[in-house]
Amino acid sequence: MGMSVSPTGRAWTAHSEGCSLTAYPDNGACSIGYGHRGVAEGSTCTASQAQDWLDDDLDHACDVIEREVKVDLTQGQMDALADFIFNVGAGAFRESTLLRVLNFGEYNRVPDELRRWIYANGEPNEGLKARREGEVILWNGGNPLA
Repeated sequence: MGMSVSPTGRAWTAHSEGCSLTAYPDNGACSIGYGHRGVAEGSTCTASQAQDWLDDDLDHACDVIEREVKVDLTQGQMDALADFIFNVGAGAFRESTLLRVLNFGEYNRVPDELRRWIYANGEPNEGLKARREGEVILWNGGNPLA
């Protein structure tokens, strides 16, 4: 069993996603809770269920990191990547320049790679900019909610 997301990282993902106990449209699917994808339109959940799904989804992101990242990570780096994967998806992460430079051990290049992922429908998005800056703070060992 490898690393998992810290309470700080989890709090950042929860903050970034927000919580909806009713399903909402999300990039061609429906999401619920803290951005948990693939539920039926009109679904509802409890706050407790939303928390459980958040934990499951972050565990999944950690599994992806464990499979794909070939270099050692600090807890903050793990938290940053878990939030990034939670947001952009495992497939996008696997294909990213970010993963490639990280696996070459070029840790210093990762913040700039994170900052490239700010587009929604081809336009820079303020929410994504803020999310990436929070991930950079996590990457550098800080707490973006402090």
